[in-house]
Amino acid sequence: MARFLSRSARQLYVSEAVLQPHQHAVPIRFYAKEAAASKALKGDEMLKGIFLDVKKKFETAVGVLRKEKITLDPEDPAAVDQYAKVMKTVREKADLFSESQRIQFTIKQRTDGIQDARSYLLALKDIRLKRGLTDELGAEAMMMNALEKVEKEIKKPLMRNDKKGMALLTDEFNKINQKLGIRKEDLPKYEEQLEKKIAKAQLEELKKDALEAMETQKKREEFNDEEMPDVKSLDIRNML
Repeated sequence: MARFLSRSARQLYVSEAVLQPHQHAVPIRFYAKEAAASKALKGDEMLKGIFLDVKKKFETAVGVLRKEKITLDPEDPAAVDQYAKVMKTVREKADLFSESQRIQFTIKQRTDGIQDARSYLLALKDIRLKRGLTDELGAEAMMMNALEKVEKEIKKPLMRNDKKGMALLTDEFNKINQKLGIRKEDLPKYEEQLEKKIAKAQLEELKKDALEAMETQKKREEFNDEEMPDVKSLDIRNML
């Protein structure tokens, strides 16, 4: 149970952002910058504001988990779908990022100020590797080849403010997408597939934690004669 709640809390921090009521993403360092500029806002007041905001989001997440049934069965597609649905509800009600939104936010943060296209693509690769995402289609190599083709054509490094050069690169990227069968209108479907993969991985870890906890409990003398329940029968709502 503690592990489950810990995972929910981690979602509040990992995006490195808090969402204001108007739902614009604001980096935490924004608060630090504002604190330095305003004599009225002291450091402890700033931290208190952030703490209360995170506390509110966490309580909202727990409120959703009190009502929704979660079955710890990662091999059951219906259970995975239900868990993904619950976590989506948590994100929507607590104003949290989805995984794709978190990636977009990270890209915007990490690439802000990068002027050349090559450094930008390398930054994207670094983000992908650090987030543990795989490039199963080999798209990165294709993108680099496209960039080299464009730079060879314009006879200089491609800068991101070079509208003509970037238009050429975009055309090459469109060809790659077409070759790989990737369409812009299918992006919501890809996002849903990603969230389901994450949901299944989280259910697998939660099931493993539950089994380990029960095995530890079973070793205690007072529980020797008791039969451990099927992990799929556990109802997290009874433990909140």
